Amino acid sequence: MDRAVEVSVVLPAYNEADTIERTVEVTLATLEEFLPAGAFEVIVAEDGCEDRTPEIATRLAADDERVRHVHSDQRLGRGGALEYAFRQARGETLAYFDTDLATDMSHLEELVESVRSDGYEFATGSRWIPGNTADRPPKRGIPSKGFNALVQLLLRSEIEDHQCGFKAFDRAALFDVLEEVEDDHWFWDTEVLVHAQRAGYDVKEFPVEWTPKGDSKVDLVRDVFGMGSQIVRTFWQVSVSPRIDRRVNAAVGTGLVALALVLMTTYLDPGEVWANMREADLLVVGVSALVYVLSWPLRGTRYRDILERLGYRSDPGFLTGAIFISQTGNLVFPARLGDAVRAYVMKARRSVPYPSGFASLAIERVFDLLTIAFLAGVVVLGMVMTMSPTELQTAIVGTELSGGQEQAGRTAMVVAAGVGVAAIVATLGIVFSARSDRNYVREAVSRLSSDSYADYVAGVIEQFAGDVQTVASDRRAFALVGTTSLLIWTIDVFTAVIVLAAFGVELTPFVIGVAFFAVSVGNLAKVLPLTPAGLGLYEGAFAIIVVGLTPIGGALAISVAIVDHAVKNLVTLAGGLVSMAWLNVSLTRAVEESEAYSGAESDRKRVTRE
Repeated sequence: MDRAVEVSVVLPAYNEADTIERTVEVTLATLEEFLPAGAFEVIVAEDGCEDRTPEIATRLAADDERVRHVHSDQRLGRGGALEYAFRQARGETLAYFDTDLATDMSHLEELVESVRSDGYEFATGSRWIPGNTADRPPKRGIPSKGFNALVQLLLRSEIEDHQCGFKAFDRAALFDVLEEVEDDHWFWDTEVLVHAQRAGYDVKEFPVEWTPKGDSKVDLVRDVFGMGSQIVRTFWQVSVSPRIDRRVNAAVGTGLVALALVLMTTYLDPGEVWANMREADLLVVGVSALVYVLSWPLRGTRYRDILERLGYRSDPGFLTGAIFISQTGNLVFPARLGDAVRAYVMKARRSVPYPSGFASLAIERVFDLLTIAFLAGVVVLGMVMTMSPTELQTAIVGTELSGGQEQAGRTAMVVAAGVGVAAIVATLGIVFSARSDRNYVREAVSRLSSDSYADYVAGVIEQFAGDVQTVASDRRAFALVGTTSLLIWTIDVFTAVIVLAAFGVELTPFVIGVAFFAVSVGNLAKVLPLTPAGLGLYEGAFAIIVVGLTPIGGALAISVAIVDHAVKNLVTLAGGLVSMAWLNVSLTRAVEESEAYSGAESDRKRVTRE
């Protein structure tokens, strides 16, 4: 070549055997019209093709030194192939366009020179701003308009057409923006432009003549759905996540609790709630605390069984202490940071690597959620199946309630039955898929979308199912962990039942069944990491179920929920303080150590991706 390459044009090619040769010829001829000889190169970014595209691209590169062939053995996705090729390009001005030449090549000079000579860092053609000529059939135009409108609204972009396959970039600016870009398929263009604008780079959008050629490779169901999920993901990352820290999380959670208390005073008399609590039998409340203590050695035993399945051995006593400490961390810190504390304790005291520590905890969480949901579902379905409609009505709404309250009770029962069915179906589905060699998760997600974010979502779900599979593949381990989980959460429910007795509530079989359902729903509500220990969330969910399904009044239901939750939290806190002294563990240091690991892991993944 006569001079150093200034401009690199990348042609993303996936199964383009019929068109790639002509596209390269037209591209070279157009570049020759306005760039000096030797100042440009054309790169065929061949993305794991299944046809003759690699063979043709190799021949073109051999015949003309201005052409290069960048090959990938596996499918990288449209954005991934572009990024891979750009990193190997030699020019300071980088450009690409779709190989079907839908955009008139008379615009190529303006595209390249906007960045090369006019001072813009990014340039893109547009099929939607005034002055363009674009023949877009409704099946393409309507989804495109909707997509761009959502990007403008949620991501505050000023671009009219984010997906036009006709763009140029300043090399340094592009690589700076790519630090924030996660997608590697159709959303890649949009994410680049959004982050470029947010970083303050100058972006030029100009009208182009555009004519669709052949069938689009965009699947209007899968890819439009996938890009919609990408908009939500990017909105969360750029607009929501940066504003959420530990302080904000705690403030929001505290605000929700305060709001719940204020709203409660509009239909409950706080004095009545306090009076009910003062009249509770303290001896019986103490018995409930002793019963709850019995569940903790079972937690340690279950955790031992999980760790043994992962290849690590430890004694139940130590593990019970570690769980006490982590749950105490969840009482003190928002966002369930206590979970990370346990991973730190297992690493520092038993040399269990962080990945295995988090995996074991995830398995435990999965069994907790499945057991809670299963208990709720079985109890409610049992009520529906064993009681006549008259008995249900009498049990739910009593004889002294108004018509509106009667209707509310019936509605609550219908909803509860629906939740029960869903819980049982979900439990059976997860266990079945975990024991199957067939990847149902990947199959289901791929039907909706094939982009990188869909892959990420599928990976998260697969990890969830994989955690279950780790134990479910061993029938003995699955039976042990499942049985222990049932015992743990049954004790949790009976703690609440004893608290009900402390308030003088008659413990009929129906009331005990409602208690199972109310405690289960309350614990499911606590899964949301909005408040430390789920304060307010548990009480609200518990009271709603009890009031909706029994004649127990709101003030009494809230009183029972508060005392029940307080008993469990006080036992946890006491056990945590004792365990921290025994194992010489600092909560704050454990959180700092686990966060340092998470940050290092995030950096490692970024380096691996690049």
